[in-house]
Amino acid sequence: MPKLAICPGSFDPVTFGHLDIISRGAKVFDKVIVAVFNNASKNPLFTTDERVQLLKEVTKDLPNVEIDSCDGLLIDYASKKGADAIIRGLRAVSDFEFEMKIASINRKLNEDIDTFFVMTNHQYSFLSSSIVKEVAQYHAPVNDLVPEIVEKALKEKFSTN
Repeated sequence: MPKLAICPGSFDPVTFGHLDIISRGAKVFDKVIVAVFNNASKNPLFTTDERVQLLKEVTKDLPNVEIDSCDGLLIDYASKKGADAIIRGLRAVSDFEFEMKIASINRKLNEDIDTFFVMTNHQYSFLSSSIVKEVAQYHAPVNDLVPEIVEKALKEKFSTN
C-alpha cells in the first residue's frame, strides 16, 4: 500500500530549507502533499495562490510531490487526504518543544496519523521565511537562501511595496 505524507507550512516564501525537507520526505514516502496553510496569526507577503505557484515551480522535478492549499486543522486535512504521516522539519532544539506539542495533539485527535520529524541540513539551521523576507526587504542578496524564481518574486514584491 502506498504511503502518503503531508508536509505542511505557510511557505511564505519557500526556502532551500523547506526544499531540503520536502525532497528528503519524497525519498521516504510514495507521495508527499505539500500543503500551504494560512496561519491566522501571520500576515503573509505572498498570497496563497502565489505560494502554491512558487512551490509547484520549485518542486516540478519531484514527480511524487503534489502542491495543495487548505485552511483549518492540519489533522483534519491529513485525514481527508488519507495520509499516513505528517512531515515536520526541525532546525533547532527550540523547534522541537513547539512541534512536539502539535504532534501530541494531532496524535490525540487521530492516532492513525504519525508525525515524522526531519532534522534540517545544518547549512539551513538558521534559515526561516521571516529571515528571508527581512533580508530581501533591504535588497540584500538571498540567492543562497531561496531558489531563483523565489528571489525574483521577492524582488518584485519589495520593489512595489
